[in-house]
Amino acid sequence: MESRGWPMRIAAVSGGLCLAWAGLIGSIHLDSRFTLPWTLGAVVPCYFAGLFGWWYAPAHPVARRLLLIGSLLAVSMALRYTAMLLSLGVGWGREDLEAILPPAEDLVVLMASEVIDLAVSILVVRLLALLPDGRYRFPGERALLRSMWALLLLPVVLPPAGVRAGTVGYVVFYYPEAWFPGLGALLLVIRALRARAAGQRDAARLLPAATAGAVLFLARASARLFRTWQGEDGFFYLLGTVLGALPYVVISLCVVYAAFRYRLLGVDIVLRPSVVHGTLWLIINSWYLGMAMTLGLTAGQYLPIGLAVLIAVTATALFQPLRARLNRLAERRVFGRRLSSFELLVQFGTTLEHAYDLRRLAPQLALCLKEGLNLRWVRVRLGGSGLPAALGAVGEQLPGPRGEFPLWYGDEVLGVIEFGPRTDRRFTPEDHDVVETLARQAALAVHNVRLTAELASRVEEVQRQTRELQASRARIVHAQDSERRRIERRLHDGIQQELVALVAKLRLARNRLDRGGDVLAALTEVQDDAYRVIDELREVAHGIHPPVLTDQGLVAAVTSCARRMPVPVTVHSAARLERLRLPLDVEESAFYLVSEALTNVIKHAAANRVTIRLALGAGRLSVEVADDGVGFAAEHTRTTGGLGLTGMRDRTEAVGGTLRITSRPGAGTTVHARLPARVREEAGA
Repeated sequence: MESRGWPMRIAAVSGGLCLAWAGLIGSIHLDSRFTLPWTLGAVVPCYFAGLFGWWYAPAHPVARRLLLIGSLLAVSMALRYTAMLLSLGVGWGREDLEAILPPAEDLVVLMASEVIDLAVSILVVRLLALLPDGRYRFPGERALLRSMWALLLLPVVLPPAGVRAGTVGYVVFYYPEAWFPGLGALLLVIRALRARAAGQRDAARLLPAATAGAVLFLARASARLFRTWQGEDGFFYLLGTVLGALPYVVISLCVVYAAFRYRLLGVDIVLRPSVVHGTLWLIINSWYLGMAMTLGLTAGQYLPIGLAVLIAVTATALFQPLRARLNRLAERRVFGRRLSSFELLVQFGTTLEHAYDLRRLAPQLALCLKEGLNLRWVRVRLGGSGLPAALGAVGEQLPGPRGEFPLWYGDEVLGVIEFGPRTDRRFTPEDHDVVETLARQAALAVHNVRLTAELASRVEEVQRQTRELQASRARIVHAQDSERRRIERRLHDGIQQELVALVAKLRLARNRLDRGGDVLAALTEVQDDAYRVIDELREVAHGIHPPVLTDQGLVAAVTSCARRMPVPVTVHSAARLERLRLPLDVEESAFYLVSEALTNVIKHAAANRVTIRLALGAGRLSVEVADDGVGFAAEHTRTTGGLGLTGMRDRTEAVGGTLRITSRPGAGTTVHARLPARVREEAGA
């Protein structure tokens, strides 16, 4: 506070008091048609914008000049309104001003007001002409702007020279107030052009805005001239009143905006955006209220009350689009472009259409919420059973108020949304509904991702099973071909040769018989060979499909196979299973599983004992072959396919069964299969 200086403090306090006093008497005791538009449209924006800038940059010339403009406008307005109040005798019990103040004092009050008005106009020129830093840069600026202070002598020199008071008012107030803002903008254009030539980019970049301001303010000054020609009546007075406050509003808005956006005042202003937006809103709406009231009150002076009310309503409606547009522009500049609730939902819905990865969806949801609702921070966690957790965080999480929305899908929580407070205002029920809707959409997206993952897993499993089925079918076909070739070789190399030898022996026996020799020994040998061929044919047929399996069922076939083994084999089966017949494919698969397992025991296990268990329950046939042999590493059986285990698995899976092999080196091997089984018939049926 010490660096702000007492003169500026006095100016700020005096301006505030005069503004409050002038606003009070102007709205209650005087004709508000002349008081409120100027108060709200010009004085209030300048004073509060200047107070704002001076508070944050007390030594900056731009902030000091803007505060002086606002304070001097308030003081001048207070003097004029007080003089008007005294002249009307409101609340003072006097008939006219001469009964209260002598002419000399009246002249002093009028002169002081005119000097202040002229000082305001000169300060406006200096404020605009010396932007952006408020200091002299080029030759001629100091001399020109300082010489303008000589104009303050006009209110003192003109009255003694015999100039009428009305003419002095026009020369001192109306003309400078109309033309000086345009003059200041023109000087700023010249300054920007000289800065461009000198390579000073900070001032050169003001050229477009300075040109637009010069055109606007000079056009406004031209329109304002008509007020002097028509006095206090007519359309041109109305137009001049509407445009009168325009430069003050524009200057105030531009200074406040540039202070935040471009560091016009040379300091980083750390202020809540809601305060900035509130300041801009106050300036815009003060101007809007002043202009709308001017139209309505002016119409009330010349038209019937009903028509005046209609015009006031029409004026409000006409200025409303401009006010709304300015408010939206201020909001966008302060807070950035913010999505509406509908746009936010649509944008996130579009994101969900391509949400296949939770690791990308979580940050997108967090960013969408933070930007759409202007939140300080957002943290999103997505996941659920069967899915890895995905995190997304935007903004720095600070202590303070926080909200939390779980992502419910049915009775399951698929994530949570955590967020901090808004930066611009409080969290409203509408914001609550938006977050809740987004949470439901996100929960549905997570559920869909999980379904997609499950579907992909099932598709992959089906594809794996399809590949295994194709490989199994290929192996079965190959095994069948191999078995046919084996049978062919056995028939050709074994039985066929024995039958050829048997035919030869019969031919020898017939020759002996023709010569009258002894054929008994030859026939006996032929008989033994025939029995041996029959046994071999029976063994081949048994290898293709054992007749006992077809005639007596699975238990009998397994028991018969076990009896032929060179090691002790014990068969355990329920009595009920011996009387039941199962589907042929199941019985064949179970029998060949047992046969292959026993063959592996004989070839590789070096076992002393084998146990076979057959059981039926819950619609499944359980087949188990266990030995006490040397065992092996069972974890490699599927990949290596050794020991005939691949064929066993193919036969089991071909009928929809499952196979499990348990083995450990030195601890024996257990082959356990479960096959689907439904009873075909009972043996005694």
